Amino acid sequence: MTEGVFTHLDVLEAEAIFVLRETAACFNRPALLFSGGKDSLCMVALALRAFRPGRMPFPLLHIDTGHNFPETLEFRDRLVAAVGVQLLVRRVQDTIDAGRARDETGPKPSRNLQQTVTLLDGVRELGLDGLIGGGRRDEEKARAKERIFSLRKDAGGWDPQQQRPEFWLQLNRALRPGEHMRVFPLSNWTELDVWQYISREQLEIPALYRAHRRRCLRTRAGVLLAESSLLALEPGESVEELNVRFRTVGDMTCSAAMESHAVSVDEIVREIAAARTSERGSRMDDRRSESAMEERKAEGYF
Repeated sequence: MTEGVFTHLDVLEAEAIFVLRETAACFNRPALLFSGGKDSLCMVALALRAFRPGRMPFPLLHIDTGHNFPETLEFRDRLVAAVGVQLLVRRVQDTIDAGRARDETGPKPSRNLQQTVTLLDGVRELGLDGLIGGGRRDEEKARAKERIFSLRKDAGGWDPQQQRPEFWLQLNRALRPGEHMRVFPLSNWTELDVWQYISREQLEIPALYRAHRRRCLRTRAGVLLAESSLLALEPGESVEELNVRFRTVGDMTCSAAMESHAVSVDEIVREIAAARTSERGSRMDDRRSESAMEERKAEGYF
């Protein structure tokens, strides 16, 4: 920040820090949902700034689907070691092994529904009353309905009609027994804001965000997915080696690649500024129906 001059990133940063401090003050046992992606690492950077010189007052919680990119898990572990924060991991495979969920079958399996069960089991097991997530309103129409403090019912589900007003950033933390709050400090950020903040703060990012050579499966719809033993090749599909990068770094089964030569963060910023599609526009899990995200959120999804 130039002395006496506030940029839009300064304003967004100040709001996010306020929300993180309110979360620490309002809830008995909050946790920060951490996927290893750009929004997660921004939230960790913001939390470190919000509570310095003290320690971050909540752990990180990662729901490991078993379909994660190895690069994302490697980045997660390296960041956690560097920051010195507690990492809690709950695994979807354990949920399946316990008979609490069942794996999808077919050539393009997803564990989105299964990870919701794992997450809600973790909330109950760990006694969490606040979950800090990296959701942003520009991502998807269901995300746009969220408040910053977004109430989840006693079964973990989300009802947009129960959302409370937040005039003048007045955040209502009231909870009934069994309920918990999802907290979204980056609600008013855009994907471009996130990348500009990463550039300004010189944050380390997972290698998947940078352009690299990779063998990709091209679906019949033209979507590029990282070649993986998890994905079966169907008629009309092909495998090609391309220069690609990823805008989201979640599961290999649903995170689409894009052809790109953007290697530096500044090149990524310019690419995002010129983009005409949402980062979630080609995610396989969001293509299942017009209301796929809202249906998952109603069940307790992030």
